[in-house]
Amino acid sequence: MITSHLPVLQVIVPMIAAPLCVLLRRDKYAWALATLVTWAILAMVSLLLVQVINQGEVIYHLGGWPAPYGIEYRLDALNTYVLLMISAIAAVVTPFAAKSVAREIEPHRRHLFYAVYLLTLTGLLGIVASGDAFNVYVFLEIASLGSYVLIGLGPKRQALKAAYKYLIQGTIGATFILIGIGLLYMMTGTLNMADLAERVGPVADTRPVIVAFAILTVGILIKLALFPLHLWLPGAYTHAPSMVSAFLAATSTKVGAYLLLRFVFTVFGTDFAFGKMPLMEILMPLSLIAIVAGSAAAIGQKDAKRLLAFSSVGQIGYLALGVSFATVTGLTGGIVHIFNHGLTKGGMFLALGCVAYRLGNTRIESLYGLGRRMPLTSAALVLGGLGLIGVPGTAGFISKWYLVQAAIESDLWPVAVIVLLGSLIALVYVGRLVEAAYFHAPDTTAGEVREAPASMLIPTWILIAGSIYFGFHTELTVGVAETAALSLMGSAP
Repeated sequence: MITSHLPVLQVIVPMIAAPLCVLLRRDKYAWALATLVTWAILAMVSLLLVQVINQGEVIYHLGGWPAPYGIEYRLDALNTYVLLMISAIAAVVTPFAAKSVAREIEPHRRHLFYAVYLLTLTGLLGIVASGDAFNVYVFLEIASLGSYVLIGLGPKRQALKAAYKYLIQGTIGATFILIGIGLLYMMTGTLNMADLAERVGPVADTRPVIVAFAILTVGILIKLALFPLHLWLPGAYTHAPSMVSAFLAATSTKVGAYLLLRFVFTVFGTDFAFGKMPLMEILMPLSLIAIVAGSAAAIGQKDAKRLLAFSSVGQIGYLALGVSFATVTGLTGGIVHIFNHGLTKGGMFLALGCVAYRLGNTRIESLYGLGRRMPLTSAALVLGGLGLIGVPGTAGFISKWYLVQAAIESDLWPVAVIVLLGSLIALVYVGRLVEAAYFHAPDTTAGEVREAPASMLIPTWILIAGSIYFGFHTELTVGVAETAALSLMGSAP
């Protein structure tokens, strides 16, 4: 049955569709194919998630070769959860691209844009689905190379500088990851991550394994963009095409968070990472600094996209903080924040894409009076901002509630205070957007400004509405996140 091949089909389908976009040559046809593919992937991943929830782990051997001799795709609650987030974002963002890409990218490059976009999506899905460490690296390079190109296609020259900076730092991170995987292979003789988890234990005290853990962690933190390894992120999110900013902000760093969870808890194990190695003592302070510094830096920005980019630095701090607790509650908060922040920040970047479509830029002063001129777009920005603050009734509140609860359970009251402080700082930078949209007179030099087209507003509001819906209905998000956390900690779900 075709359903038995879903684990690999959700990676192969966009990989095959990418060169087809090049052959089609017409941007409308390429967009239609990309839209069809992303929605098909969402359907596949949804079926896989149901299968994992009902039957447990799904294992697929490529070519029929069993692990560790062949490459296997091993799907559990954690990676199907992340796959659902990636595929859902892609399915919503691609329809938005029709008008946005037509406005920001030259006609002769648009079909190539969709080809690279599908390759990037292939890489992200492959990273999460694969159970082979080297295969993860290969897909990481595919996703990274695609991201560099997508960012460089931005409408301004600064996009090339941002892409180059990401290229340099991303290459360093990928090199660290490759060296770490190589050291693990040297000591264990396997690349299968389930097999690695069994073989690392007896050689955990050796210097190569300790070095592998250290440089793998650093490489992954670069991809995650955790402070102070975040320098590539603000420029990349600010100068990329609007659709790319939304897609990468909602997916790219979340895949980095997944890699951190997978290697730390599945491959190395809690006892090694938090017992023999001082991961908590390093990761928790960096996470707390990221929450405060990233949020504080967002306050002073003059461009709304750059404001949201620095906000992402702070929000990544919450993801890493959940990992650093090494408790079920903390992991649940971190994992659920992967999904919640993806919805919220993706929706807000799409809203700014609507602004850029009508006004040509996203400077804060250009937002003056936006509440009257583009009421639906402005409302989406405000509701998304409430999610970043963590107001009750939004998905962001759920994440922070679990993180505060984890801090209290661990008797780390100062950490809980800093989490709340981050929300107060977020109130300030979100307040800047609200002030510009609703408490300033409109910029008359811009002329008459209409609301964004429905094809852009609908995807924006799907994500924003999702961030509100999952603030009240947490059965899926928290339920799957808690199952994944229990599995990572070695407890029975």
